[in-house]
Amino acid sequence: MKPFNQKQIIILIGPPGAGKGTQAELLADKISLYYLETSKIIEANIMKAKEGDYEEVGGKKYFMVEERNRWKSGKLNTPEVVTFWLNEKIRELSKEGKGIIMAGSPRTLYEAENEAPVLKKEYGLKNIKVVLINLSAEQSIFRNSHRRLCQLMRHPILYTKETKNLTICPLDGSKLVRREGLDDPETITVRLKEYENRTLPLVDYLKKESFDVKEVNGEQSVADVFKDILKAIK
Repeated sequence: MKPFNQKQIIILIGPPGAGKGTQAELLADKISLYYLETSKIIEANIMKAKEGDYEEVGGKKYFMVEERNRWKSGKLNTPEVVTFWLNEKIRELSKEGKGIIMAGSPRTLYEAENEAPVLKKEYGLKNIKVVLINLSAEQSIFRNSHRRLCQLMRHPILYTKETKNLTICPLDGSKLVRREGLDDPETITVRLKEYENRTLPLVDYLKKESFDVKEVNGEQSVADVFKDILKAIK
């Protein structure tokens, strides 16, 4: 396999439970790229927000407590706010000469339309790869309702026969916990509808904009999905 270009973008798209976070961490380690984890950026801005805290984007105020409530209900956060945060970070990483792996954004057509120009300008179209990880709704619900994260670094631990009895994160030794509320079956159903109605349409947009979009089967083992992604981005 040819050496990977370090000044590149890899975008992972897929439904909840497709393993985007796990694959992004594996890719970041394998290719030495920066893992731009959208969920961590969102959580950092909303989880400790106080009443009245806001982000101003395009002359409009978006209140962080309202964003936190959206996040907890399973709905996507306001695209204008997420895009603002992501574009700032993309420009920063580009100036530092770092390649990026993105999992979790873009999640809406708005985000794709407003992040794409920044990505193209900073990295060039030929250096951007998009991978769609396909997963059935049934598997999404099962995986999410059984998923756990480590308390310290928020590593996602996929539910398998090898991991089902784990209580401690094998990567950092902290306790494994569930995301109460967010990974309940009812909330996951909302998240799946959000994915189908708001995220999938952006795939067609990216193809029309000449982005290199490949698809892989997400219902395989973590190792096999990883192998397929490496083939897709080489």
